[in-house]
Amino acid sequence: MIDWTAQRLARAAGARLQDEGRRGTGAGPARVVIDSREVRDGDLFIGLPGSREDGGAHISAALEAGAWGVLAGERHTSALEEPSPGAVLVHPDPLAALQSLARAWRAQLSQAGAQVIAVTGSSGKTSTKDILAALASTQKRTFASPENFNTEIGLPLAILAAPAGTEVLVLEMAMRGAGQIAQLTEIAKPQVGVIVNVGPVHLELLGSLQAIAAAKAELIAGMAPGATIVLPAHEPLLDPHRRSDLKLITFGEGGDVSLNGQAPDGSIAIRHSEDPITLRPSFSQSHNLLNLLAAVAAVRALSITPAGELNVNFSALRGERIALDKGVLLINDCYNANPISMRAALEDLVAVAPGRRVAVLGDMLELGEQSAGFHLQIAGYAAALGVELLVSVGALSAGMRAGFHGEFHSAKDAAAAAVLLDGLLRAGDTVLLKGSRGVGLELIAERLAGSRSPAGDSLVGSHATGGHG
Repeated sequence: MIDWTAQRLARAAGARLQDEGRRGTGAGPARVVIDSREVRDGDLFIGLPGSREDGGAHISAALEAGAWGVLAGERHTSALEEPSPGAVLVHPDPLAALQSLARAWRAQLSQAGAQVIAVTGSSGKTSTKDILAALASTQKRTFASPENFNTEIGLPLAILAAPAGTEVLVLEMAMRGAGQIAQLTEIAKPQVGVIVNVGPVHLELLGSLQAIAAAKAELIAGMAPGATIVLPAHEPLLDPHRRSDLKLITFGEGGDVSLNGQAPDGSIAIRHSEDPITLRPSFSQSHNLLNLLAAVAAVRALSITPAGELNVNFSALRGERIALDKGVLLINDCYNANPISMRAALEDLVAVAPGRRVAVLGDMLELGEQSAGFHLQIAGYAAALGVELLVSVGALSAGMRAGFHGEFHSAKDAAAAAVLLDGLLRAGDTVLLKGSRGVGLELIAERLAGSRSPAGDSLVGSHATGGHG
């Protein structure tokens, strides 16, 4: 709960309080939502203009549903009957008001001692966030961005969802172009920043790996002097963006935090500043072990020394294991895809498959003029790893046929692929689903499992809160 009166909340949002309402006179709102269909008693509903409809048109419905209050533009609030049952706040730019409110709540949390860790990267940032939250929560009251709340809308909502008394706030940051990480950094003001990696994501928009690195490095540029930045060791693309007034911790082979061995029981030995750290994580994928090193570096910056069992509940559609009939194992990793994450997912498939290895690979989107080459490279990598059956989904991935020398089938979309797989799969197969979000490979998981998969895209009204690189 945000323990502010309607008057204080209006000041924090930079809004005009049109009507305090009966509900705005007591305790503050239980939470902030931007989808009127999700409003429960005690919520603050912010009506954002969207690509499909204007959320401000639903403020009356939100109040009828028991909202503590509403915030929207004047053309919507002026039509409300008075007196209002809930508080009515007016702002010409509801998104700016949402962001201002998040800044104010983050400041109050910080005054009470909360520390903020921000995570970005071309691939693996959500998994790193999940690992970070698990590490920090062993010793401190920790809150992390839900699912994919990582954009100019999602990140403020994540901050506002953090309860009073939070000691560590872990926030994920995504971008689609230049300037967006800078905006999120200004809102979050992290004491620790993590860049997991830099890779060919959004090349269609940014044009080069150097431009992608510069966009991710906006996190470095926006941090206060004396803060800590965690970077992959030996990443030359980030070298031009380093700052001498920030504390630097590197991770990975040859870095400050590195892997020092793995025991038969799954225990991981990690070295940091010659101090040994032993963890027993609930995962073993090589890419997530690298993410673990980044997470350990970040929590060490907050004087947290993790040890022992580490159980991580990864966000949905990211390497989920689903047991199907006849001993078929489905690896549902279809939240998104790029050349980095596609290679990591194929390595995971090969590491866990006891029988035939089947890869269902969808298009990797937004790769620009290099798209065909990247798809061919992935096909060759799958063949080199020993994948026996490859099913492409979409027009771009159909070009993988030229680079793959095993059994190959192509489907125009996820629905066609699901039908195709029904006649291809054998008992004991291990099946990887991996592709960009726009391909919708989760439909295949639903069809194969015979029921709806446990998660999907987090959409709030007409606004997607995440899904960017």
